Amino acid sequence: MTSTRVFVIRHGESQAQAAQILSGHDTCTGLTDLGRAQVGALNARLVRTGELGAVDVVYTSVLPRAQETAAILAPALGGLGAHAECAWCEIHAGAAEGMRYEEMRAKYLPEGVQLRGAYDRPIPEGESWADLYTRVGTRLQRAVAEHEGETVVVAGHGGTIGASFVAFGHLPMPQATDIVHTVQNASITEWMGTDGHWRLVRFNDAAHLHDL
Repeated sequence: MTSTRVFVIRHGESQAQAAQILSGHDTCTGLTDLGRAQVGALNARLVRTGELGAVDVVYTSVLPRAQETAAILAPALGGLGAHAECAWCEIHAGAAEGMRYEEMRAKYLPEGVQLRGAYDRPIPEGESWADLYTRVGTRLQRAVAEHEGETVVVAGHGGTIGASFVAFGHLPMPQATDIVHTVQNASITEWMGTDGHWRLVRFNDAAHLHDL
């Protein structure tokens, strides 16, 4: 049986990241110049090496930073257009969207407490980590069922990658959240699966950023 390959690529540095702002549907303004350079370096690497092989489908979130990443990578992805869906989005910030990180912490988190509990939802209209992992994990499982034996690329977010560890690697949610906070911009995480059994091939592969 031919293995299914899933590549989850984190977007390049975003303007919201640089400004330390929680951004979502209404406040994401895409990549910084550095972010575009990061993704450009990844595209050049993938075109040169052909390591993805023939890509069958490309997904991305509806956030501009992810869509811009997918567009820059198009030459390495066989020129395929990306299917944009909110299912692939980063954790929804709810009422904290557009706030600076320090402002969010001061308003919604007790002093010294980190937002780590999988079921914690301290921000009105925001998601818990469990909500995120359920949303993205469900979409990942549907994508691989629809593309069994094919190569799937997702241009997403740190949360998208964390969700892959829950859905494919059966990692406890708190550990997946630790992973979310360590994923580099424009990095590759790759999974290979056969008959529902998944193997992590690589995580946080960002060798192309060495010169940046």
